[in-house]
Amino acid sequence: MLEVVQRYAAFSDRPDGGNPAGVVLDAAGLSDVRMLAIAAELGYSETAFLSGSDIRYFSPLAEVPFCGHATIATAVALAERDGPGEVVLATASGTVPVTTRRADDGRLLATLTSVPARISDIAPADLEELLASLGWSTADLDPALPPRIGYAGAWHPVIAAATRQRLAALDYDFDRLATLMAAREWTTIQLVWREAETRFHARNPFPPGGVVEDPATGPRSRSPEPSSRSPELIPCAIRAVSGVWRWGVRHVDRRDADTGPGDDGQ
Repeated sequence: MLEVVQRYAAFSDRPDGGNPAGVVLDAAGLSDVRMLAIAAELGYSETAFLSGSDIRYFSPLAEVPFCGHATIATAVALAERDGPGEVVLATASGTVPVTTRRADDGRLLATLTSVPARISDIAPADLEELLASLGWSTADLDPALPPRIGYAGAWHPVIAAATRQRLAALDYDFDRLATLMAAREWTTIQLVWREAETRFHARNPFPPGGVVEDPATGPRSRSPEPSSRSPELIPCAIRAVSGVWRWGVRHVDRRDADTGPGDDGQ
């Protein structure tokens, strides 16, 4: 069987930005071993494999339960083939509706509604090991945004840096962080710095995928940002920027827990 692998950059309006993803629109009959091999050969943080309405995601090292940017890429690929509209994709984390439309300039835009997001506290011992793996200290954290564990299709800590300089200087112990993440079943880590009330800069270490960093990603940005209040979902709209090393922007409309947050990509 000759697989057709398409390549896209999600969360960007230019090909050298955003987060690249592979897309296989006809993965029927492909084994797990073959899908993993394709993802490894492509080398992107994730590649999406579609079989009917069922979608699976593989990093170069393992399958992951959900991937926002690869979902956006898949929806655009379907829109290019079948025309814009809504599709409902069945992921390991639940159903995810995605709507595509053409902008005035002709570009295809996609908006997904994630599975319901939730947050919880992070255990003190896990936070201590996480910060040690990153080479950070508690003094590097934003006291107004305490660390949390977030979920919007995949589990991940959300850690807010006190300064942009701390976020920019990302140099962590890859193996140590990978060990912790495997033990806790975290898919990635979202590191953020809040520039303004609804504008966040983000970076996403991704050792489970075999890459140092996921350039611009979805389920992490759709999880609620940490709040100084008790963990809760707060409806709002935020703009997440992944432009420290590679440009990417996600417009996130965080709604209520029943509808889930929406995420715009292109």
